Amino acid sequence: MGLTAALGIAATVSLVIFLATKELASANRSGPSMRIAKFVNTGIWPLIMVFSIIVVITIAGMFS
Repeated sequence: MGLTAALGIAATVSLVIFLATKELASANRSGPSMRIAKFVNTGIWPLIMVFSIIVVITIAGMFS
């Protein structure tokens, strides 16, 4: 497994963990839980962009 594949796997796993943490934290409407949900949300958008790039590159590789 190359460096690119390892980074892709790490980004995907991080995205899943952040999304699960956000859902669990926002299910409870207490103050600390909402702060955790907002904090985790800042890391989700860059990981979604990385995941989207990985998907586009993978699909482009299938067609070439």
